[in-house]
Amino acid sequence: MRSLELFAGGGGLGLGLHQAGFQASAVVEWDKWSCDTIRNNKVLGFPLVQGWKVVQCDAREFDFNSVGKVELVSGGPPCQPFSLGGKHKAYEDSRDMFPTAVSAVRALQPMAFIFENVKGLTRESFANYFQYICLQLTYPELTKRPNEGWQEHLARLERRKTAGRQNGLRYNVVTQLLNAADHGIPQVRERVFFVGFRADLGIQWGFPKATHSLAALAKEQFSSGIYWERHQVTKQDVELQRARMAPRLASLLKSTEAELLPWRTVRDTISDLPDPRSRNAPKVMNHVFQGGARPYPGHTGSPMDLPAKTLKAGGHGVPGGENMIAFSDNTHRYFSVRESARLQTFPDNYVFHGSWSETMRQLGNAVPVELARIVGSSVAQQLLPLQQRQLEVIRA
Repeated sequence: MRSLELFAGGGGLGLGLHQAGFQASAVVEWDKWSCDTIRNNKVLGFPLVQGWKVVQCDAREFDFNSVGKVELVSGGPPCQPFSLGGKHKAYEDSRDMFPTAVSAVRALQPMAFIFENVKGLTRESFANYFQYICLQLTYPELTKRPNEGWQEHLARLERRKTAGRQNGLRYNVVTQLLNAADHGIPQVRERVFFVGFRADLGIQWGFPKATHSLAALAKEQFSSGIYWERHQVTKQDVELQRARMAPRLASLLKSTEAELLPWRTVRDTISDLPDPRSRNAPKVMNHVFQGGARPYPGHTGSPMDLPAKTLKAGGHGVPGGENMIAFSDNTHRYFSVRESARLQTFPDNYVFHGSWSETMRQLGNAVPVELARIVGSSVAQQLLPLQQRQLEVIRA
């Protein structure tokens, strides 16, 4: 199935959707370094990006009709207008690209779309604008009039919804705040997903259920002890994790969620990589020591025996503690680019282009590849039978 990928960044969402069965007709991204990362992987022969046409431009200037028919439109509109670390301007921020996402849906009328953004968009202060985004995606043909404010446009969209009229292009839109750790990604990363199916398709769909839990990790660590045996962890690390979990350990072990798979931890994810500080360590691509890590209030780093804290991008994350490891001896170091890529579930043979701070920005903005695959596969399961029936009708 064909797709259009907007705001592609370093490729996380696109890679996961490719694994789910979607082939991007075009990948649109304005940032040079992110485009260079994708182009470099094409040159190196990374298989999933070989068919990608990389278009480096502002998505607002891209000709959507140039890609032809697509079954899916996807992307992660820039999060800065809604991020907790940003300026919170939302609709007043020139970087708000949700109107462009809606324009793509209106122009291409895909069978479905998948968009992703930061948890901050779900805050109460953005409630009206969140509703506005959902209604624009529901009725993409009901466009904003010249000199009409977004609130007036919202009112017209609300009237359209309450009138119950079914004519015209319409999507059934569902949203959910997903924690990547609940789906096997070794990072506590909460993001809101917007998924829509064209209403005339009659599809019934819901988000994939969580498969992993903190309760199951607690069980593996402090009931069976399998976790510690597998990693041959020191007593100091075990006791530190016990103290960390103590306030809710008893309730976690009794939880029904303990029957799920355990959350994946930093140690699970990077323990087979050499210490980047070692001069004699084998060379691993993008695995270079970056000095200068230090904790400060609110930025204390990620413990080894829990999923990583949310990787951050830009000035609010790279110099701080969210992108570093906190060891049990009270020392700290930054995650290498390769370690960060693993926390975002990028394949080890996918190479990032640019300096450490630049590549960490790409990674901090990325959708975890595995989470994109999980959501994308669930959507693809609904679309494939419809596409096959359409092909059978054409052949007949």
